[in-house]
Amino acid sequence: MAEATRFILYACPVGPLAEQIETYLEQAAVLCGPNKAHPYMPHCTLTGFFEDEPATAATYVTVLNDLLAEPQRSRLQPDVIIKAMLFKPEWHGLELESPWLHQLAWGFRDRAESPTCQSPIRSKSWLHLSLAYGFAPEHNQRLQQLAQTHVNPASPVSWELRFYEHRPGNRWICHQSWPLSCHSSTR
Repeated sequence: MAEATRFILYACPVGPLAEQIETYLEQAAVLCGPNKAHPYMPHCTLTGFFEDEPATAATYVTVLNDLLAEPQRSRLQPDVIIKAMLFKPEWHGLELESPWLHQLAWGFRDRAESPTCQSPIRSKSWLHLSLAYGFAPEHNQRLQQLAQTHVNPASPVSWELRFYEHRPGNRWICHQSWPLSCHSSTR
């Protein structure tokens, strides 16, 4: 058996909001040092990491292509609602709502089968985009002010579905991305 690699499914922002988040992350690293959000691109996690052989990536991409092509799924509006920008002592980020993304993640979890998969595919129940976590408590207020200065949740944003492979050394390989014709709004 080949060595397993880690795969994950993300919805990633694209456009002005994504650019604001990138600016925030750069400034946060300079002013407060990197935190646990920094090794990742801005994203909403749809599944947890799961392990399989690298050659199975094409199988998972096929499952996602099939799910996205289903007539009933294409008729649904893939809305992503930004419910709030939240600041908790241990986590800062955007809380999201999207029944469409939940259904997609559940469908992927239920249909993606591989005899070499070494861990179950888990769909995430809480949709969010992390700005900062794992930071020193004394940086809480500074990071909050920085986010409020640089990130406007009402900014225009599009979303892409992305299937990633995460390799040692924090190397990311995007095996496929799909633009989602999402309407994104704030509450």
